[in-house]
Amino acid sequence: MGFDLSWLLWALPVAFALGWLASRFDLRQWRLESRQAPRAYFRGLNHLLNEQQDQAIDAFIEAVRHDPDAAELHFALGGLFRRRGDYDRAVRVHEHLLARADLPPRERERAQHALAFDFLKAGLLDRAEAAFTALLGTRYDTDAKVALLGIHERSRDWARAAEMAQALEGSDRGSFRLRLAHHRCEQAAALHRQGHTTEALALLESLVHQVPQSARAWAALADLRQSLGHVDGGLAALEALADHCPEHVPLIAHSLAQWSLMAGTPERARSRLADWAQAHAPSLDVTQALATLDPDATTARQRYIAHLRQEPSLVAATLWLAGVPLGTADEEPLVRRALERAGEPLKRYRCAACGFESRQYFWHCPGCQGWDTYPPRRVEEL
Repeated sequence: MGFDLSWLLWALPVAFALGWLASRFDLRQWRLESRQAPRAYFRGLNHLLNEQQDQAIDAFIEAVRHDPDAAELHFALGGLFRRRGDYDRAVRVHEHLLARADLPPRERERAQHALAFDFLKAGLLDRAEAAFTALLGTRYDTDAKVALLGIHERSRDWARAAEMAQALEGSDRGSFRLRLAHHRCEQAAALHRQGHTTEALALLESLVHQVPQSARAWAALADLRQSLGHVDGGLAALEALADHCPEHVPLIAHSLAQWSLMAGTPERARSRLADWAQAHAPSLDVTQALATLDPDATTARQRYIAHLRQEPSLVAATLWLAGVPLGTADEEPLVRRALERAGEPLKRYRCAACGFESRQYFWHCPGCQGWDTYPPRRVEEL
């Protein structure tokens, strides 16, 4: 039976036509997808500009679906997940990027940087520490050190925090000397609690010579010396604080007055505080310390009148009224309690960064975790 060549003549054109149609279909499909991807991308940008994060995320997810190899889309999507607080999805996006073998080294470092911040924002400090440590020596070296410094501080690992602060000294992020001084003060406090008083004292004495601008270091040294019975040494540290950090004198005015009375040298403290009061804005703490050092109650009460002439103050007025009868024996306690209650909120300290208020002065704000964000003055004086 012979082969019929006529079928071949028919089959060739049909196969050619089918191939052409298939190629046209693929080309149209590719063009459609390539148009859809940038449309979704620009739609996501538009939602971002309108602060519509949920709609932007949906648009970027669609864009990634059409173009799964686009690293920029993944970075945009991961950043949006992190801003919305969806840290698990942000981690998955950035881990997917790191798993790609074809990712260039610069983009890999960028993905590692983004992943580290995902862990940090999620509160996974151990994983964040490992991720930032992997960035040391890269173009994100300084960012990684700053983040690691914050992690060590949150973990209260003051030795490692001090090491990182020393490594950052001289970088483009400014000076870390005062921050390092806080770390050393925390280490000294820990040593004192553990009974290693000699080591704590040596650490603080070395610190005040290295960073004399640290008010906390001088105050901590004064408290430690005084607790050991060295009142004169404590007074010397307070006087050094007044010389190097005069803006912090209100914080130590009460101790300066009390310890000078114990040492029998009230005139020296009165003279120093009076000189400070003449050169600076009125301070309730300094006024009250001077009143403590005055020999009689009448002179002390005149201190509060002088303060009120310079600056209206409910707290100063309440202190002045302490020497004046306020009604009958039954009425006076009620009036005094009301005055004290009204003045109590004015005696607090307020963080200049986040507004957190407290009766206690903090070197490290419990609210925003900032250092030296509390002005050394009461709320009423701000």
